[in-house]
Amino acid sequence: MANIVIIGTQWGDEGKGKIVDMLSAQADAVVRFQGGNNAGHTLVVNGEKIISHLIPSGVLQKKLCIIGNGVVVDPGVLLKEIDSLQERGINAGPDIMKISDRAHIIMPYHKLIDAGREELLAGIKIGTTGRGIGPCYEDKACRNGFRFADLIDPDAFRDKLRRVMPEKNFYLEKYLKKTPLSEDAIFDEYMKYAERLKAYVADTGVLLDESIKTGAKILFEGAQGTHLDIDHGTYPFVTSSSTVASNAAAGSGVGPNRIDHVLGIVKAYTTRVGSGPFPTELFDADGDHLQSVGAEFGSTTGRKRRCGWLDMVVLKNAIRLNGVDGMVITKLDVLGGLKEIKICTAYESGGKIYKTFPACIKTLENCKPVCETLPGWGDTNISSAKTYEELPENAKKYLKRIEELSGVSIDMISVGPGRDETIVLRNHLDS
Repeated sequence: MANIVIIGTQWGDEGKGKIVDMLSAQADAVVRFQGGNNAGHTLVVNGEKIISHLIPSGVLQKKLCIIGNGVVVDPGVLLKEIDSLQERGINAGPDIMKISDRAHIIMPYHKLIDAGREELLAGIKIGTTGRGIGPCYEDKACRNGFRFADLIDPDAFRDKLRRVMPEKNFYLEKYLKKTPLSEDAIFDEYMKYAERLKAYVADTGVLLDESIKTGAKILFEGAQGTHLDIDHGTYPFVTSSSTVASNAAAGSGVGPNRIDHVLGIVKAYTTRVGSGPFPTELFDADGDHLQSVGAEFGSTTGRKRRCGWLDMVVLKNAIRLNGVDGMVITKLDVLGGLKEIKICTAYESGGKIYKTFPACIKTLENCKPVCETLPGWGDTNISSAKTYEELPENAKKYLKRIEELSGVSIDMISVGPGRDETIVLRNHLDS
């Protein structure tokens, strides 16, 4: 038995979707445990790009997919995603997918509040996607939210809507200067969602626990990355949920002793979408190379990703926070063509050296990377490499140095976007 958490170690966009898609071929179920449709996993299957925002990546492998209680769900977006997959001949019906009855629902006012606040922030925007994720989590925390258990009970949904709408409309109209929303229109819209989604709703924590007891292999799929975690990331430039591996249990409804391994996904360089400090960010030809060759655009927003060298301060912080016991290096092929490659091993700010990740946002904004330089491997195309031995010597030296600095072994190396463009050194699901 091996239940694995797949976690992003940087600021998201590390390539988790491809790895979950690969490993789910050997798993019995894939669980999404936090976030919402502010995250996106890009998969390439037979040359076709498929972007998943809510449905776990395992749907392509015809495995049981679970949207856990820790996720916040926009039902309209979910239905569009279901329909899009079905149109491609990919089953996304209630026989293969379940939604936790305890998962919270994004409401129309959440999206208006999200966008309206960003407008008011002017030059100090957080960089939210405007999809209502943060306001939905706020309502969850202050016990004002709607869960799927409410959605499929029309009377409960109507009663709660009647209680919350006066406050939401007051805030929208008086503070954000937005047009108030109609309670009746929301009710009618969401009852249509309920009719289509009620067959998907289940007590997924019980379902998972029973599956694990029978020896099922479960993949827990994280969204975003460690350094967007609400507690441990670059606050306030973070997401609204806990993105670290320990939340896989809380966000899925199973005990922490059900998790056997944590696999950290590490892009061979570093990227970030939106605002916030980024010590290794590049503004030169090397940065342009990473952005263009890596096709670094956000899968959810389409925004150009900021690019920089691999940051070991970030990576070691993620290893500690998540208990990472194996790494997957992705997009190693993007480094081809660079004469030299740098690895950040520490930060310098105000004459002080930082080897651990500072909490103070002002300190982080002033940090400069302390780097060591390794030779590149020229224009050698490594995407056809099937074994570690086939990689250029300088590529192997780069990977070895990452292992030395991090203290964690590399289990897989992705040398291209396709499933078959992956070198597997160790697979916990084989155990």
